[in-house]
Amino acid sequence: MRQPASLDLLIALRELLGEAHVLTSGDLSAYEQDWRKRTRGQALAVVRPGSTQQVADVVKACAQANVSIVPQGGNTGLVVGGIPDNTGAQVLLSLQRMNAIRAIDADNLTLTAEAGCVLQNVQQAAEQSGFLFPLSLGAEGSCTLGGNLATNAGGTQVVRYGNTRELCLGLEVVTAQGDVMHSLSGLRKDNTGYDLRHLMIGSEGTLGIITAATMKLYPMPAARLTAWAAVPSVAHAVKLLGLAHQHLGAGVTGFEMMGQFALRLVDKHYPQLRVPLWQDTPYCVLLENSDSESEAHARQRFEHLLELALEDGCVSDAVVAENLSQARNLWHIRESITLAQAEEGLNIKHDISVPISSIPRFVEETDALLTREISGVRLVNFGHLGDGNLHYNVQAPEGCDTQAFLRDHEDRVNALVYQSVKRFKGSISAEHGVGSMKVDSLPHYKDPVALALMQRIKHALDPQGLLNPGRVVR
Repeated sequence: MRQPASLDLLIALRELLGEAHVLTSGDLSAYEQDWRKRTRGQALAVVRPGSTQQVADVVKACAQANVSIVPQGGNTGLVVGGIPDNTGAQVLLSLQRMNAIRAIDADNLTLTAEAGCVLQNVQQAAEQSGFLFPLSLGAEGSCTLGGNLATNAGGTQVVRYGNTRELCLGLEVVTAQGDVMHSLSGLRKDNTGYDLRHLMIGSEGTLGIITAATMKLYPMPAARLTAWAAVPSVAHAVKLLGLAHQHLGAGVTGFEMMGQFALRLVDKHYPQLRVPLWQDTPYCVLLENSDSESEAHARQRFEHLLELALEDGCVSDAVVAENLSQARNLWHIRESITLAQAEEGLNIKHDISVPISSIPRFVEETDALLTREISGVRLVNFGHLGDGNLHYNVQAPEGCDTQAFLRDHEDRVNALVYQSVKRFKGSISAEHGVGSMKVDSLPHYKDPVALALMQRIKHALDPQGLLNPGRVVR
């Protein structure tokens, strides 16, 4: 039974937003269950504000009632950072109604959009104005700009354009007290004190609620070519990356590495995608080259690179997409690895980063370690080699009870992988965030002084501990 204070808050929230946007009954699984369907929480209410002022009003009402808030975008996160706990006492604040493109400034190369804008819609708005918004990831059809900023999402073009942090010039944020920070300038230079924008980006809704952002735009490339290359080893993939930087320069806009077993899963569950070259090579690389001159210029440089790579032995075979449809299919194969893993059964996901130069040794040593420690384990290794980020995932042995495998081995597998990451001076979260899944692991792998500073910042900006408690830091 809800307490009187909670009932008073629900009444206040309905007065602020209207009955239709304060949800307390019916099927709320779209808000209360995480994307991987591993955790289900229960909210006191799901609220759907339609403006920044309504967000501020909701925060003030919750602060007065001492009720914590969980901000949520598209609910596509992978670390259980955007759903309520199971107490039924938290307010889930969905930003999906705040989905307007507020402005595009062509001369300043910026776009200002609300936090609930689906990433794909931001990309399309930019394209319709003749520009490129380069953030691209598998969930772009459902994830939102606010969630991308809250987790500092990476994606497939970080090697050229950087993470979401590097794409953001200004933010509008509602604080834990319900005040609004208006900092939506499109300035590339503003040296007037602490950079609060960067403090909010990647904070996963624990320091403030991002309601809008001003993002960088880029000229649309004259040509974009995609190649799929078979490589004999991870070391050869790293060597190919070096050649690509040397001969394509800033034209390298994507560099993805995929292990043979990862591609085998795609071939098994999505045979219609026709995965090329995977059967006879340990790894494949998906390489994208963007060119500001012409397609002919891009193709000449691309083919020259691949000729050098074949002569050098770091590529054993390669195909270049002849048209946009073929390129999209190659990228679809890459993005289908996660879905194919899900079809294969429950698995243990890792989103790690290590220095690119250390990736071959990390993979060799960690593969051997896991294979020795857990009989029959299957390793799904793929990711953004161009920026040192691997999705180093562990699939249960074939034919075993996956629930039992997770119960018996997940903590051990995580510890082995994270200890290996630490040994190579890496990070246990490259782009997915910390959420609640990694919050207890973080103290073992984060510099203690840095962690203490993070905790002090959290307490200073959110002294009541109302914004997404139990995530990132405790």
